[in-house]
Amino acid sequence: MSMEHSRIEYSVFTKMAPSVYAGLVAIGSAVKDSGLEQKLAELIKVRVSQINGCAFCIQYHLNIARQIGVEAVKLDLLAGWKDAGIFSAREQAALAWAECLTALTAQGAPDSVYEALQAQFTEKEVAYLTVAIGAINYWNRLGVGLRFSPPPAITGGHI
Repeated sequence: MSMEHSRIEYSVFTKMAPSVYAGLVAIGSAVKDSGLEQKLAELIKVRVSQINGCAFCIQYHLNIARQIGVEAVKLDLLAGWKDAGIFSAREQAALAWAECLTALTAQGAPDSVYEALQAQFTEKEVAYLTVAIGAINYWNRLGVGLRFSPPPAITGGHI
């Protein structure tokens, strides 16, 4: 993807709006510090970014997911997680919640999805998972709206 495609590059945005960038980074740090599993959080971020069509965030979070050892098969089948048969009940509940909150106008946040979430997560985990979903949706809107160019792909090995 060429820089000409971009409306405002990610690196330019972070310098142009440092307090916005710092605020979003702080939200991400709070989620990470909450104890929510990083591999689960990255699956959520990739899935939400797929739904929103944010090339920058898809590649950015695929890179992180690979670095922290998320199984390649889960990344490969993430878009079809409902039928893949390889995601845990906890992952499925989180992915269903992420999809609901990303497509609010289509379905809202049904009680049935929330109840499935409550069966797998503590109240604090639900709160931070919801924050993580909201934050990646915000980033997606920046990435799509400003057409951030995707970072280079990182393949193979771990950190």
